[in-house]
Amino acid sequence: MRARLVMTALAVALLTGCQGPATGPSQTIIADPMASAPPVQRGLDAQGLATLLTAELAGQRGDFARATRGYLDSAERYDAPELAERAVLAARYSNDPQLFADAAQRWQALSPDAEAPARLLAAIAMERGDWQASLEQRLALAEQGGQGELAGFAEAAIEAGVPIDPLLAPLRRFLDAHPRQGDALLATALLEAAAGEPRLAASRLDTLETVSPDLPALWLTRARLALESGRLGEAREAARRGLEISPEDSRFALLLAQSQLRLGNVDAAEARIDALVDKHPNATDLRLALAQLYLDEGYPAPARRLVLPLIDGDAPPALAYILLGNIAQREGEVDNALLYYRQVPPGDGFLEARLHAARALIDADRLLDARDFLRIERLRHPAMRTQLTALEVDLLDELGLEDAALQLLDRQLRAHPDDTQLRLVRAMRHYDRGDIAAMEQDLQHVIELEPDNAMALNALGYTLVDVTERLEEGMALIQRAYALEPDSPAILDSLGWAYHKLGDDQRALPLLRQAYQGQPDQEIAAHLAEVLWRMEQREAARRVIAEAMQRQTDHPRIDELLQRIPELAP
Repeated sequence: MRARLVMTALAVALLTGCQGPATGPSQTIIADPMASAPPVQRGLDAQGLATLLTAELAGQRGDFARATRGYLDSAERYDAPELAERAVLAARYSNDPQLFADAAQRWQALSPDAEAPARLLAAIAMERGDWQASLEQRLALAEQGGQGELAGFAEAAIEAGVPIDPLLAPLRRFLDAHPRQGDALLATALLEAAAGEPRLAASRLDTLETVSPDLPALWLTRARLALESGRLGEAREAARRGLEISPEDSRFALLLAQSQLRLGNVDAAEARIDALVDKHPNATDLRLALAQLYLDEGYPAPARRLVLPLIDGDAPPALAYILLGNIAQREGEVDNALLYYRQVPPGDGFLEARLHAARALIDADRLLDARDFLRIERLRHPAMRTQLTALEVDLLDELGLEDAALQLLDRQLRAHPDDTQLRLVRAMRHYDRGDIAAMEQDLQHVIELEPDNAMALNALGYTLVDVTERLEEGMALIQRAYALEPDSPAILDSLGWAYHKLGDDQRALPLLRQAYQGQPDQEIAAHLAEVLWRMEQREAARRVIAEAMQRQTDHPRIDELLQRIPELAP
């Protein structure tokens, strides 16, 4: 029987926010991130009190990983969701994504009906690329009457190019049970429109109109879908209706102006846009968005008129120069465009501007000029030399000039032999070409310079395990990487695969499961499925393959595995 003791005054003081952060020479002074956490209000036994105090003090000293583990231990000991929530707040500052996810899962397990952990897990899953798991959390929230934010999720999925069908199926099942749930209707309509099913999407919106005729999101979606499908008159009327319902929503004004521009009503569109600018004279982002709208619709002159005043200030936004460069480029003035692009200083927009400039020259059949431009930019901005080199390598690859890209890397590394970033880039190119010896040479150089470079250790270790017979040597490198980053899905995958190659599938399987949970990509899925298959867990292996094929349209490692083991096909 667990003792229930009244908290001592000291414990209460500590657990409700010891506000003085550590200020030792090795500590960074930060605001207490736990200040907004819920206070601990339940009694503790001696061991529980010690664990909790240790966690609290660790948090005050900035050791948020240790604090998280302490709170999780206490949450497990006392089945206390408040402690799990406190663990989540600490884990947010730990720079450990897996620990953050583990804390959120524990919080949900202890408080299954709470909205906050479900929303958090939905966001974590989406960030990891596990869109189906994110949708499951959101639908569970909606089932309970909470805010699943399904429409926003659908828009994000479409923007990310996620396969639509695996997301539509659970949404349609949800609507079978809840046919008038507005957020689900809107999300399903968006996905159906993206999947090329406009009639189904229109039917969903008609149903939504009967449920919530004054919902701004309804008319926003109607206007957008009509605009995308070329139904310009319908788009204009939907935008007007939206403005009547929500006159302060600038999105409707933008959609109305866009539809008018496409209908050829330029004067009406300009009047609408000028009114917006006059209403928000200091809204730089709005002015830039309106300029981009003009440019997208093929009207560079009014776009320039909106942007030019922005470069007269003390700190012009990078996007202003980029837009002016785009405008000059559209008008065939490539050299003027370069002048604008080059004015973006290092920081936000710097590489984007150089990429626009180089592509403008390439599009004008001036590849040599583009390469000269990037060479000069490397001289002008030596701190950005590595990034500019990588940018040029990518451009050469796009043009199919892989040999020229490798020659550029060779020249740069002869001049800067200790540039570990470029060595990593070249090492991966050697791997793609099948030159394992050259890859190893580059990675060994990186490891000599940076013995704790987990990426290099893992890349070399995995390669030795996967494509050579040097299994023990590769395993040793991977274990070094694992010691540095024990929660990295890529390293967990390498370690699991190494155990598989060494014939120890019992040790491989939990590592591969953990890797797949943290990063459900097709390569880790192939490794996990193969190990499951070898361990006679045939249906589980097929389920992994089916999930991976649903998540990603391009899955070469899965295809290669199915060629070797056709029976794995779901």
